[in-house]
Amino acid sequence: MARYTGPKCRLCRREGEKLFLKGERCFTKCPLDGNKRYPPGAHGSRRRKKLSIYGLQLREKQKVKRIYGVLETQFRKFFEWARKMPGNTGENLLSLLERRLDNVVFRLGLASSRSQARQLVNHGHVEVNGKRVSIPSYLVKPGDIITIRDKAKKIPFIQENIESLDVSAVPTWLTIDKNKMEGKVVRNPIRTDITYPVNETLIIELYSK
Repeated sequence: MARYTGPKCRLCRREGEKLFLKGERCFTKCPLDGNKRYPPGAHGSRRRKKLSIYGLQLREKQKVKRIYGVLETQFRKFFEWARKMPGNTGENLLSLLERRLDNVVFRLGLASSRSQARQLVNHGHVEVNGKRVSIPSYLVKPGDIITIRDKAKKIPFIQENIESLDVSAVPTWLTIDKNKMEGKVVRNPIRTDITYPVNETLIIELYSK
């Protein structure tokens, strides 16, 4: 299945809540703040039916996939990996997703959205420990140094992101040096670092059937 390239606002409307897929625009021009709180499609404005347990589980999985921009096959691999790790499977799953390089670039404030961060990584503008990495799903680990390559530091939108960056908004498992455009992974993320309204238990129940 190809990656979704349509309007991102449709994804938020389908889930009925903000997924913050478009950066600053989600705070200024979000359809969910107006009169488009119904799902997209010809029959979206009709009253929603009460979802079954399976429906709730499916919607929660779709929501997390859309937040992190992950397709089904890769998402399933992350789940299987999380299931084999010690500890809570749901928390392991979210921690793995947070450690994706594209997400880390976004969380550091070097990109305004995960899709923009994914583009930076795909185009080879990001280095990990001094080596160029062009794989968005690359998993960082504690001690890794993430930097924007010198040639990319002059890209206008990267400079704008850095200038508007609020360092206090960067998660505590990461640190950022605005002058160097360099971030560091201090530790692995834990559940309390993830503030999105996600119920990972529903996803685990779905895959455990």
